[in-house]
Amino acid sequence: MLKLLIGLGLPFVGVIGLLPWAASNDFYVFGVPFIYAWIFGWFVLTSVCLQLCWILFDKKAEQREVRGA
Repeated sequence: MLKLLIGLGLPFVGVIGLLPWAASNDFYVFGVPFIYAWIFGWFVLTSVCLQLCWILFDKKAEQREVRGA
């Protein structure tokens, strides 16, 4: 369950849940409107969340399969 929360729940809340808050900001990040920087940042953070899930949960199972084969 924690795997789904980290891999899917956190990015979903970050992109969809906080989008109204991000859209209400009128400032710029490196010349880009904040809403675009927010969405682009979550592209990267979603990959980080999925990598974290793989390291914490799936890497051990994969190593056990390789040793057992």
